Amino acid sequence: MDVRFAPALSLAATLVAVPVAKGAGTPALAGVDPALVAAATRAARFDGEAGAVVELFAAQDGGVRQWLIVGVGEGKPADWAKAGGALTGKLLTSGATELAVDVSATGAEPAAIARLAAAAAQRGWRYDIYRTKLTDKQKPTLQVLTIAGAATGVEEAWQAEAATTAGLELTRTLVTLPPNILYPETFVDHVRESVDGLGLEIVVLDEAQMRELGMGSLLGVSQGSVREARMLALKWNGGGDGAPTLAFVGKGVTFDTGGISLKPGPGMEDMKWDMGGAGAVAGAMKTLAARKAKANVVGVMGLVENMPDGNAQRPGDVVTSMSGQTIEVLNTDAEGRLVLADAITWTQATFQPATIVDLATLTGAMIVSLGNEYGGLFANDDALADQLLAAGTETGDKLWRFPMSDAYDKLLDSPIADMKNIGPRGAGSITAAQFIKRFVDQGVKWAHLDIAGMVWSDKPGATHDKGATGYGVKLLDRFVAAHFER
Repeated sequence: MDVRFAPALSLAATLVAVPVAKGAGTPALAGVDPALVAAATRAARFDGEAGAVVELFAAQDGGVRQWLIVGVGEGKPADWAKAGGALTGKLLTSGATELAVDVSATGAEPAAIARLAAAAAQRGWRYDIYRTKLTDKQKPTLQVLTIAGAATGVEEAWQAEAATTAGLELTRTLVTLPPNILYPETFVDHVRESVDGLGLEIVVLDEAQMRELGMGSLLGVSQGSVREARMLALKWNGGGDGAPTLAFVGKGVTFDTGGISLKPGPGMEDMKWDMGGAGAVAGAMKTLAARKAKANVVGVMGLVENMPDGNAQRPGDVVTSMSGQTIEVLNTDAEGRLVLADAITWTQATFQPATIVDLATLTGAMIVSLGNEYGGLFANDDALADQLLAAGTETGDKLWRFPMSDAYDKLLDSPIADMKNIGPRGAGSITAAQFIKRFVDQGVKWAHLDIAGMVWSDKPGATHDKGATGYGVKLLDRFVAAHFER
């Protein structure tokens, strides 16, 4: 969506939205009888709740202007985002091509107005490349959003939001692409093309290089697939020499059959988004580079396909990770932690980060625990956990913290190797986090985000349609902005 800014509302605008705060009363619409406005808001029981919309039509210069009164709740940036998403949700396939939002009477901060514009653009994202028979009524029509009457500073605020929107679009595209199109090699190609010219340093390891480094844990997952594994790193040096290095590490299983521990057939098609953690890392790194973040950050993505051919890893196999620790693989469908083990070890050896945040669609148990409302958070540092929780609250990518302890860790002890890759049925998400923690070097601050229920949605949200949500991009960007930028 093309987002524009104008000093005042154009008289030629035929579709105009006016934001109204909760409890602010009936808005004044230029040239419209106040009684008509009051009747419309009363009939819709409109009180300015964030995202609520009232529609009315009024004569204007021999024609008709369509008005939308949209609630912005308490006026918080998140409320303005709900308003922007609601406008696009209503108009995207309506036949309307342009929308003007008149904010001149709101007195809103530039950041809030920019959030409305960003949410409107993000809610309009669609991936229709493979839909060849859409009717005209099914096709998106809304193309231009003009913010009219905004105060000084809104265009600057929009630039940061535009960078986030671009990162979200990359993540959503990666998560949406079908698994015959997106696999480890093409994941790298898509990301490389998307971030070209932004100044990111790109490092790619192939299977031969990973084998030489001893990545038996990650390569064990990949060995049943004809698609070769890859390790992808995007490095952004925006903080100058000496800035603390932060690493994001993402699970990138481009399709997960479960391997020999085969998943049930119904719903297996969803496993194309088992690379949602890596997708979020790619999108976050694009965002940071696009807005020239003043921080040093590296994003690492372990990319594999988990397939059950005659060479596939077997339950009972023992593999040796890059760290030298051995793993008894009891369930080949607990593969994401095997990928992260070597990805985290390589990240530490190569980039020496002081802080690591990994993201993974790791466990079905997380969906049982939290549904599709929160991502799970595990951490070895309370301050880091608090920072991530706050970033999640501010951006809407919400997190909920889970416990960790030695009692859970002991559940992974193996009688023939250093550890098993699964524990008992209970506390499945916690034992998965405990497994990953075994590969984090002493002194490194670490957090694990289990986002299994968050990367894909069966219903529209405030800033996304059904499908890929882009969860994690805004969260990571806000985390960097608040705690790592100079």
